[in-house]
Amino acid sequence: MTNENTDWRSEIDSAARRLREGAGGFLRQTPLWKLPASAFGIEVPGVELWLKLEHMQVSGSFKARGMMNRLLANDIPESGVVVASGGNAGIATAAAAKALGVRCQVFLPGVSPEAKRERLRALGAEVIVVGELYPDALAACLTRQKETGALLTHAYDQPEVVAGAGTLGVEIEAESGLPDSVLVSVGGGGLIGGLAGWFQKRARVVALEPEKAPTLFRAREAGEPVDVDVGGIAADSLGARRIGAISWEITQQYVQDALLLSDESIRAAQQWLWKELKLAVEPAAALPLAALQTGAYVPREGEKVCLIVCGANVDPATVA
Repeated sequence: MTNENTDWRSEIDSAARRLREGAGGFLRQTPLWKLPASAFGIEVPGVELWLKLEHMQVSGSFKARGMMNRLLANDIPESGVVVASGGNAGIATAAAAKALGVRCQVFLPGVSPEAKRERLRALGAEVIVVGELYPDALAACLTRQKETGALLTHAYDQPEVVAGAGTLGVEIEAESGLPDSVLVSVGGGGLIGGLAGWFQKRARVVALEPEKAPTLFRAREAGEPVDVDVGGIAADSLGARRIGAISWEITQQYVQDALLLSDESIRAAQQWLWKELKLAVEPAAALPLAALQTGAYVPREGEKVCLIVCGANVDPATVA
């Protein structure tokens, strides 16, 4: 458990050390690609875009950091680990479990694409598809965990998972110093929680959500986490119905901006990334570029803007 007094920078530093020492080379240091904003059609003088290519991480998304940190920080029973996921957290948990030689069960919603299911099976996980959306899979997962005593890995709302995601910020800063702003896609909030917990007020962390999956945006309107209807192009990976409690706590302190983007703009950015840069990414990874291309986020002159390209677990045939 955490509270508002949790020292997140210390927790994230500890996670980074644990992953260096205990993950046995499991994680990759992903590239940080720096390009002038003009290469993206953004004509603001002096703006530099940093693309953190975390879709090249093992398991195809940033989730590998948090899931491995969760497993390393806990004793794993003979029954192994269990997770509910739209796909990416499950893939990351399965990859970490395989690396550590432990059993893994993954509960998926019906909305999850077949490409992610195939990847999970290839990693040796037992795949159980339940209901249509992530909350359905989560309910079934929690029931199974009580029955078996397996270690539960939550897709986004556990301290070790959030701290593990925050190691992405450690890596960015160690390589290039502080960006001025960081544009981050939000589903349940594990990634933005970790990055905001690391950067705090030293960089402007901007939350980006699809209009059809606005967990953080609606929570900010209500003044507390609330359930929202979820759908749209990125529902497989940004399909949490409610912002995580940990992320809510952190973002209340360190995130000023929460922006919504249309499915059309997300799809256009995803296609642009493939057409112009040959980056095949899932819709969730395209929100930072969509925010810039639509003008939802307008950088200041000379700003260094870091775009978190968070995942690539997508059927390549759907990208072009």
